[in-house]
Amino acid sequence: MISLIGLPGSGKSTVGRHLARALGLRFVDADTAVESRIGMPIRTYFETEGEAAFRDVEAAVIGSLCAGSDQIIATGGGVVLREDNRRALKERTIVVYLRSNPNDLARRLKRDTKRPLLQGGDPQTKLRELHAVRDPLYRETANFTVEIGRPSVPMLVNMILMQLELAGYVDAGLVPSPVDAPSMPH
Repeated sequence: MISLIGLPGSGKSTVGRHLARALGLRFVDADTAVESRIGMPIRTYFETEGEAAFRDVEAAVIGSLCAGSDQIIATGGGVVLREDNRRALKERTIVVYLRSNPNDLARRLKRDTKRPLLQGGDPQTKLRELHAVRDPLYRETANFTVEIGRPSVPMLVNMILMQLELAGYVDAGLVPSPVDAPSMPH
């Protein structure tokens, strides 16, 4: 089982779907699982119940997802704020940190209306603040870190597959050869 962590907008869900397809595993978006459990959008729940209540539900969902197997989990950006979540992910999954530059994310998310922590104020400043707090927690939790920069989704998936193969977690037959893989931008 593999979990993806990183700042909001770092591509966890998109990369997770593609990675699950490449490995023939089930894909689970933790935020979607949370919304299913609470019966409303996270943003609405966040506004009405507050962040602490949301984090409680998120922790229950993460605990449940980590008890499964043969799946790729895309987590919410703040999942690492709770030690129990970090421990469950680290002990029961292979954790891949999709590390991104807050300035790049701010450009990508400037019109986003779904992520509650980025609404109101200056999203770039908020992403820098989130990065300052969460980056050490992501690094502590991750088995692997992939700098996302600007590569395409297929290229990111290939980078993750190569790291998983080198560590002996996936069969080499699932990883494209360097001839098949897109070249890295310089």
